[in-house]
Amino acid sequence: MSGTHGRRGGVRPHVAVVTDSTAVLAPADVARWGIGVVPLDVVVDGTRHAEGVDLGPAELLAALGRGARVSTSQPPPAAFAAAYQQAVADGAQEVVSVHLAGGLSGTVQAARLAAATVPVPVHVVDSGTAGMALGFAVLAAARAARGPTEDAEAPRGGLRAWWSRRQAPRPALPTGTQVADVARGVAASSRVWFLVDSLDHLRRGGRLSATAAALGTVLGLRPILTIRDGSVVVVEKVRTRRAARDRLEALAVADVAHRSAARVAVHHLQQPDVAAAVAAQIEAWGAQRVVETVTCDAGAVLAAHVGPGLIAVVVTDA
Repeated sequence: MSGTHGRRGGVRPHVAVVTDSTAVLAPADVARWGIGVVPLDVVVDGTRHAEGVDLGPAELLAALGRGARVSTSQPPPAAFAAAYQQAVADGAQEVVSVHLAGGLSGTVQAARLAAATVPVPVHVVDSGTAGMALGFAVLAAARAARGPTEDAEAPRGGLRAWWSRRQAPRPALPTGTQVADVARGVAASSRVWFLVDSLDHLRRGGRLSATAAALGTVLGLRPILTIRDGSVVVVEKVRTRRAARDRLEALAVADVAHRSAARVAVHHLQQPDVAAAVAAQIEAWGAQRVVETVTCDAGAVLAAHVGPGLIAVVVTDA
């Protein structure tokens, strides 16, 4: 895909799924599900970089550490149009495009502008969230787009039964509207909690009010933050980072307990051991309800807005 990564050979479903780089999907998942990923831009001292292509979170944090001027911007509509056109060239009859919260970025608006330029229906979904809360919604959409599958390598009930199943009419593949609804449902089910070393980055980027930022800079508290209706808000105020981390875990466990099945992601910035420990605690307390746990960095774009020290927990329906 021009301006994207995640192109996959072979037969693709008639509904293609596209997202942006803030979904922080693992390359293996992008390849497996044939997801188109359009990178956001990160500008460091006037030099433009593509997230996940030539700039990662480590390089971004190093730039912040040396006092570099850092900003981010959504992809131009042309980048999304190129991704949609490539999906059509690969055989897609519809596209589902799932993106970072419109309240945090103009990315979803750029996708909507591009959608009007391609010859197939494009269903643009504002996830209302970011990180793996977005990523889980994208993966759910990609799985839904495939419809029911038959494991050709492991026939059950013998060759005759396998051949009968192969000859039976296959269920109709889902429509773009149905795939988009899956993405919306998973995104709407998501909860996100996070803490950072300093609230200054969020304040300077306009993602957090000066009043809320003063909790950390003036009062010395460790606020636990969330994304609500596409905006960053303070959930609770805790005295120490260790207490904040414990509370982060407790909030996630309590949320998991109210779900029949859940997927959990723990994001970090240069703290893989801490993230692994948080994930292990949630898994242990979540008993049999947690069906998948992912630990990963938060990506360069989110790093630019939150600064160092991020630990975030995402919970969605499975």
